[in-house]
Amino acid sequence: MNTPTTPSATGLRDLLSREIKSSELLRALTVVGPFVAAYFVSREPALLNLGLIAVSLLIPALRLHSPPKVAAWHYLAILIAFAALFLAAPVKPLFVVLTALTGFLTVAATRHGEDFRTLGNWVFIPAVYLACEVHEGMSASEALRHAGIVIVASPVALALVCGIQIYDQRRRTKAATSFGLPTTKWLLPATATAIAVFAAAALVEILNLAQGQWVMWSAASVVVGDLSASTDKLKQRAIGALAGVPSGFLAGLALPQNRVGYALAVLAATLTLISFSRYVVGFGLRCFFIALAASFAGGASGIAEERIGNVIIGGAFGLIAVALTDIVWQRVTPKGGPPPSHPTKA
Repeated sequence: MNTPTTPSATGLRDLLSREIKSSELLRALTVVGPFVAAYFVSREPALLNLGLIAVSLLIPALRLHSPPKVAAWHYLAILIAFAALFLAAPVKPLFVVLTALTGFLTVAATRHGEDFRTLGNWVFIPAVYLACEVHEGMSASEALRHAGIVIVASPVALALVCGIQIYDQRRRTKAATSFGLPTTKWLLPATATAIAVFAAAALVEILNLAQGQWVMWSAASVVVGDLSASTDKLKQRAIGALAGVPSGFLAGLALPQNRVGYALAVLAATLTLISFSRYVVGFGLRCFFIALAASFAGGASGIAEERIGNVIIGGAFGLIAVALTDIVWQRVTPKGGPPPSHPTKA
């Protein structure tokens, strides 16, 4: 006789089905998993960074139901932005300006269609993250070798994502053929994003902050609407960091340092970018797994303070930028009504 399902088990199953987007998780595992497997075989750390490129291509592809040719253009934009920021990184003022320009273009592209914001987000995030990750703690020659591996092997990420797109499109009637309605009031949010990213990047370069990509990423991430909406986004990120980072650090203290644990933690952190319905849950788990990965790698000293501080500092720059641009808008257009809302940022 079958054992009846207990109410608690049913409740847990329902909770997981609400929180976890299982189809997206499976597709993300399909495109990221091969790079983790390749890392196990080759022991080449650059291969793990390809997982971020793969998931950055996958997220807009799933959200926008775009055809493979859009993924190809998106892939090219990521490589161009990454190469520009990577080459500019040794010249700090140039890196700061180019990072802010990338943030500006992320939003400005919505003048041609609101869905360009999603594509822009997932150009900015991998380009900035990889440019900082590749340079930090490496010699110039090692950084160049690492970047070369990422660029040469990255077509595999594109091929995997295109395979997912082709499979999904066979189950749908047709792929999306437009990028939504053009956004007429794009300048204000684009300017706020550029200001926030410029301030964050300048602080990172002046103070030589470790893991500075988190400051820049957080600065751009909270520019999501009016000041109230941006404040709420920062609260969610702060809660996720405060809960996730110390928990991951403590879990890492209880486990031995090992390469397998590190790779699996990096894989899990990458999957959180797409797999959870609620942002605060996904971000909290992402912080947890990143801290756990650092513990497995033996570099967790001070990570809790760094990660939490970077999230809050970057978010504060974002809030200030939103407030400043809204104030200026009200002054220059006293009869123009309320300021335009900032498009939602993933």
